[in-house]
Amino acid sequence: MKIKTDEIASVIKQEIQNFASQLEISEVGQVVEVGDGIARVYGLGKVMSGELLEFQTQSGKAVTGLTMNLEQDTVGAALFGDTDLIREGDTVKATGRILEVPVGMEMLGRVVDPLGVALDGGPAIRASSSRKVDIVAPGIAARQPVKEPLQFGIKAVDSMIPVGRGQRELVIGDRKTGKTAVCLDCIINQKKYWGTPDAVVCIYVAVGQKDSTVAGVVETLRKNGAMEYTIVVSAGSSAPAPLQYIAPYSGCAMGEFFMWQGKEGKAPKHVLVVYDDLSKQAVAYRELSLLLRRPPGREAYPGDVFYLHSRLLERATKLSNENGGGSLTALPIIETQEGDVSAYIPTNVISITDGQIYLQPELFAAGVRPAINVGISVSRVGGNAQIKAMKEVAGSLRLDLAAYRELEAFAQLGTELDAASQKQLDRGARMVELLKQGQFGPFDVIDQCISIYAASKGFMDDVPVAKVSAFEKGLLEHFQGPAKAVRDQLAEKKSFKGLDDQFGAAIKAFKATFR
Repeated sequence: MKIKTDEIASVIKQEIQNFASQLEISEVGQVVEVGDGIARVYGLGKVMSGELLEFQTQSGKAVTGLTMNLEQDTVGAALFGDTDLIREGDTVKATGRILEVPVGMEMLGRVVDPLGVALDGGPAIRASSSRKVDIVAPGIAARQPVKEPLQFGIKAVDSMIPVGRGQRELVIGDRKTGKTAVCLDCIINQKKYWGTPDAVVCIYVAVGQKDSTVAGVVETLRKNGAMEYTIVVSAGSSAPAPLQYIAPYSGCAMGEFFMWQGKEGKAPKHVLVVYDDLSKQAVAYRELSLLLRRPPGREAYPGDVFYLHSRLLERATKLSNENGGGSLTALPIIETQEGDVSAYIPTNVISITDGQIYLQPELFAAGVRPAINVGISVSRVGGNAQIKAMKEVAGSLRLDLAAYRELEAFAQLGTELDAASQKQLDRGARMVELLKQGQFGPFDVIDQCISIYAASKGFMDDVPVAKVSAFEKGLLEHFQGPAKAVRDQLAEKKSFKGLDDQFGAAIKAFKATFR
């Protein structure tokens, strides 16, 4: 029997090719020290900063970690799993991958941890793609000015502290002053846009919150029909510090997937991300810094908390039309201690953002809800993020309130006021009453314009302060019924120009029937 040499050669060649494809080369190290959510690893000479590591535990369950410190002989890693499973001497494998999270439409309506693992008891998430968690923000050339309004549905915000799509607006105040409630109102108000070209995907990132609080938020969103376009990313107070540290970046990465969809001509391309709250993220980062023994220089706490928050908030943007015109709006929340806005972290975030909504405990205690101090609160985008009708009525509103505050302080001294000053004081009191609003009941922007128009033009001056809310409710019902044609004209034109007489007549007609 004659053996063909070329056949043997082809078989050997095939064996060698198969052997090469089955061979896996990976860099391996050993755990030197472990505890409190961090591990020190020896032997990973070529590992990258921010690379994912895989810890092979004796129980057989793999735990992932993130490279944070590159030292002379060892690598400092933050752990995303149970630290108790890892022992000294365990094998650690470098994956060659930078930290990523699953992204896509499949995430909508779900409650996930910062690694994209479902926490809501639903089926496992099979996302179509993934995005890197920590990236460099888009450059100046990739952006355009913020000019589209993002409606909160809160009269005080939409009229005097307008927020545009792509803006970064800080929500700041002491604990229990309604910071989360303001942001939830904004999320619920996006319901009317869902299914339209203006649809906004909302992401609520909870850092260091109690699990019961997060469950309450999810229940509120579900009850108001907002969960279908919302992703909740939760790193609760019981979660390890590394998960609390990466949670805001994970939420941002999930949002960026939608923001860039505009470039492919897909919708939705507008995103709103609420970071609740960044004070707790800074605390988690500080814990990591201390455990990893980072030197107390610029690269450690507190010096790089500015970098921690700026590299997150710089990712909020309104993309240029060449990039699809998508947007990512950020609402970071910062908790102050006893109203101290001049502390280190509050001043950091104030300098990074495009304005702030300041919630005052004194106003909250006085029954003004939402407790927004419109004197200190500001938006650096301003009228660019308002419809024309709102711009026409809101200018006088801010002036009326400012004059009212000055006169109120003066009147408390028991001074006799002249008729004009008394009139201003009365109007201001009604304005303050008008701006009060129930929780989770956002107003349509046209309704807000009508209410403020009626108050600023003096139609409410003779309405008792206690009846302002009832007057407003009846007035808006009147514009949904007998005067609907006038309201429709305003909704179409988005300006009061040429409609003053019709609005005046319609408000007078309602006033004649109001008891």
